[in-house]
Amino acid sequence: MDSKLKALALSLTIAGSVHASSFYIDPLYGEDTNDGSAARPWKSLQDVLDSDLVETRAWDSLPPKADSMLLLKNPGAPVKAGDTIWLKTGDYGDLRIQDMYNTDVITVAAVKGHTPRFRSVSLRSGSNWAFTGLQVSPEHGRGKKPRALFAIESHGFRGPVHDVWVENCMLSSAPDTSSWTAADWNERACSAIHAEGTRITLRNNHLKNVDFGLSVTASHSLIEGNTVENFSGDGMRGLGDYCVFQHNVVKNCYDVNGNHDDGFQSWSTGDDRKAGTGVVRGMVLRGNRIINFEDPEQPHRGPLQGIGCFDGMYADWIIENNVVIVDHWHGITLLGAVHCRIVNNTVIDLSEGRPGPPWIEIGNHKTGSASTGCMIRNNIVADLKFVGNTTVDHNLVVRDLGSVFSNVRGNDLSLKADSAAIDAGTRKMAPGTDIVGIHRPQGEAVDVGAYEFSGK
Repeated sequence: MDSKLKALALSLTIAGSVHASSFYIDPLYGEDTNDGSAARPWKSLQDVLDSDLVETRAWDSLPPKADSMLLLKNPGAPVKAGDTIWLKTGDYGDLRIQDMYNTDVITVAAVKGHTPRFRSVSLRSGSNWAFTGLQVSPEHGRGKKPRALFAIESHGFRGPVHDVWVENCMLSSAPDTSSWTAADWNERACSAIHAEGTRITLRNNHLKNVDFGLSVTASHSLIEGNTVENFSGDGMRGLGDYCVFQHNVVKNCYDVNGNHDDGFQSWSTGDDRKAGTGVVRGMVLRGNRIINFEDPEQPHRGPLQGIGCFDGMYADWIIENNVVIVDHWHGITLLGAVHCRIVNNTVIDLSEGRPGPPWIEIGNHKTGSASTGCMIRNNIVADLKFVGNTTVDHNLVVRDLGSVFSNVRGNDLSLKADSAAIDAGTRKMAPGTDIVGIHRPQGEAVDVGAYEFSGK
């Protein structure tokens, strides 16, 4: 990992500060007149916020300008920056946080063994909030379908959002969609997480039975270890600069409308806000698994584009150690790329016929702007397409999957002991570990694809 990525990773780690105080919410047995202690918990988290029980900061005037200041809000309130609000089992409804900029992280967390249930969560124009262990579903209450189950939003009038963590949460449109028709998916599926702003961390969340999974327009953010399971839109979207999407799982696409579904999608926007008129810079896609379907008999099964980036430009991207199993031509595609590298990925198709098999492609922007200075190296793939001065070497183009991988039908794409991929790559620009953390190389040379053969 280079120095810039190390700095990004450090900046995205929650500070290990000692929280000054802990407070408790209990929807079943709490009272709003209590003091929020473990023995005398409050009843409603939203009432705590609305009753000015959190000392925070807000802009001195709206909309905030370059010389605007954040002023103390609710001085002397019991909950302060650095504190934790612990949630016990119960229904919390729709949570709305707005205009609350903390000087240190206020954590909203589930008490161990408890299940706090929300209908939706919205954080607009704020900073230094962390959420962990929440369950979010429109079935936890009544009302209009939320635009997103968890929305982290900047606002042109109220101000930006930054430094937010969402971890170990479970989000779903419904617990079971096995009987849903295509119309049910279109009418009832909610998008899961929409994240704007700067320095947003989305880690180890499980998003199930949703429309769009992780939609991130934020910059300088970390999206790590999440699972998007059963989705009808795009699994992940990354539109902001200098974001890291790593070790996420996206699986089981439901083809129920005209959306061109992608495991991961990106596009640029310029000052005119039109697609394809700007540049997305410094994106890292590492160690992700994108799987079109697990069950060949899945209802509403359709083609899924893997990593589809069609409206560049894209500058200084790193795409490495990903596994892409899709029934489409677009395995990994960048149209309009400058100094991007696609290294040690495994891209295959388990289905016969068209669309597919998937390729790795670096092509020119749809306007004709050239892709330059890019690299495709050490990949296992069914086909390659590239333009210009792209460096292309040490790739294994394969159609006989059984001769290369341990258990293709079980989606196990680790290498067989006699695989032609072993020692077939080069160390130059290869990631130092493989998708599961095995050090490269294990043999005389680096193996191609996302897995390094260790002999175990």
